[in-house]
Amino acid sequence: MTDRRRAILEGAARVIARQGVRGLRVADLAAEAGVSTALVYYHFEGRPGILRHALAFIGDRADRYTAASGSEAEARPSDPRRLLEQTLLREFQDLPEVRENSTAWGELRAHTVFDPELRDDLAAAGAAWVAEVAAPLAELCPAAPHAAVTAAAERLTALLEGLSVRWLSGLLSLKHAHVLMREAIGVELSRLGFPSVAD
Repeated sequence: MTDRRRAILEGAARVIARQGVRGLRVADLAAEAGVSTALVYYHFEGRPGILRHALAFIGDRADRYTAASGSEAEARPSDPRRLLEQTLLREFQDLPEVRENSTAWGELRAHTVFDPELRDDLAAAGAAWVAEVAAPLAELCPAAPHAAVTAAAERLTALLEGLSVRWLSGLLSLKHAHVLMREAIGVELSRLGFPSVAD
């Protein structure tokens, strides 16, 4: 990806997070990214293209910060339980990039309630996220039916989205969001037949 294209997508994430999808104007985006409006149109052919690419950019960026760690050796835990927790808990980091990403994701999701232009792209991104969460669940609970594992992953990702809104709004502390998410992971693993510490 070129530096200018990345700057435009970073600018789109910031503008969407601050002003919502309806507030995204190409001129504002160009100013935010420090480029001309002609360059924005050249790369994305207008607002629908910007929104689709911004959604993909936000997803890719989330993949990076949920996988990133202090060192490459720690980047991706081999233990499925740790991987599951890392994938979900790193969505709650008090970092500008994470806050911006979570807010922009919520704005894009809310936009599809009344305007279906992004619905298919958002559904595909959501399905990929559910599959990512389902993979370690399936590894931890190999006897669990696929449908049950997928349903557990759907509940965990939906809970994360709800907790994220409360955390971003200041209604929930970061620490409490982590506690609630860890408890939910335990509940879902138990439902899938993963042995508890007491077993």
